[in-house]
Amino acid sequence: MNLDKCIELLKQGKFLPEKDLEVIVLKIKDILADEPNVLKIKSPITICGDIHGQLHDLLHIFKIGGEVPETRYLFMGDYVDRGFHSVETFSLLLCYKLKHPDSVFLIRGNHESRYATTYFGCYDEIIFKYGNSTVWKYFTQVFDLLPIAATIDDKDFCVHGGISPDLKEIDEINQLERNKEVP
Repeated sequence: MNLDKCIELLKQGKFLPEKDLEVIVLKIKDILADEPNVLKIKSPITICGDIHGQLHDLLHIFKIGGEVPETRYLFMGDYVDRGFHSVETFSLLLCYKLKHPDSVFLIRGNHESRYATTYFGCYDEIIFKYGNSTVWKYFTQVFDLLPIAATIDDKDFCVHGGISPDLKEIDEINQLERNKEVP
């Protein structure tokens, strides 16, 4: 698997072969498993909200904000669902994370779950494009390992949609077991 070739295919709006995604997911899981629940990121960093399968919007962000790794990015979740290119969008972000792990940071949003992806369209998109649910299973394995939040320069707290009021300190988030479906 040639990661640069995968990135170019994805930027053209083409989805990757299942076997390539299997390799990417196996490698990305190792990277994510080593990251804490709360990422500690130093500025400068460009922070991006919901992408929701909008590949062309993601490519426009890179065009305007700068290409990876010249520009470092924190993506705040909701990579899939609603748009028509969830597979390509999330795959591209995984490829960039794999190629430039210190320039691309991904945290989990509420759509990075089995329930949301089956209800809001990512699962159906995968079945349409691949004819089976294997890629969806790969993606959900990655979702379960995504960090929960980030801090920028130890002062700005970034999380997709909020946290439990039972958690009073950021350090408590690092104690949570994240390798599972969200409750």
